[in-house]
Amino acid sequence: MSVLDPSGDDSAYPASSAPRRFWSPRRVPAGIVAALLVVAAGLLLYDIAAVRAGRPAMHWRQVLGRELAERPLDDVWVLVGAGVAAALGLLLLVLALTPGRRALLPMLGADDAMRVALDRRAAAMVLRDRAAEVSGVQSVRVRVKRRKARVRAVSHFRPLDDVHTDLDSALADGVRELGLARPPSLDIRVRRPGKKG
Repeated sequence: MSVLDPSGDDSAYPASSAPRRFWSPRRVPAGIVAALLVVAAGLLLYDIAAVRAGRPAMHWRQVLGRELAERPLDDVWVLVGAGVAAALGLLLLVLALTPGRRALLPMLGADDAMRVALDRRAAAMVLRDRAAEVSGVQSVRVRVKRRKARVRAVSHFRPLDDVHTDLDSALADGVRELGLARPPSLDIRVRRPGKKG
């Protein structure tokens, strides 16, 4: 279980509203982009100031200007460069508009000054332990996502329908006891063990 400070990116929310997902600060991508922009802008401004002072433009700017003036728009390298720039821009937009921290599931909190979350792997372990206690279950795998908990159980005795019903009841109670703000739906499948040899 994680308890995060509501200051900064994870601002406090009113007690009446449903807890939102936790936002990742993403300091590393933001720092890299800012550093690259500062370096590029500084280099360009230096070159422009040097040209205004009567010096020739830097070699890279002369080559770039000549290439941009002479190459047609349907040239392969122009299209590749445009595709790379578009992909990087789209990646930055996705990083800016998505919360991140997908491994944290927001929990219902009693106090609006503190936000609480449960790691998805911890939730899966709790549900797996609950499922293993059901009579007839030989082995079980649980994978918890944001909206769904996938349960794959192997039963070596008892009718599969009975095991499925007991699993559904036990896991529904388990999901309720996790105290998640948005409880995942259950996707339960029960099968017999495979034949050996």
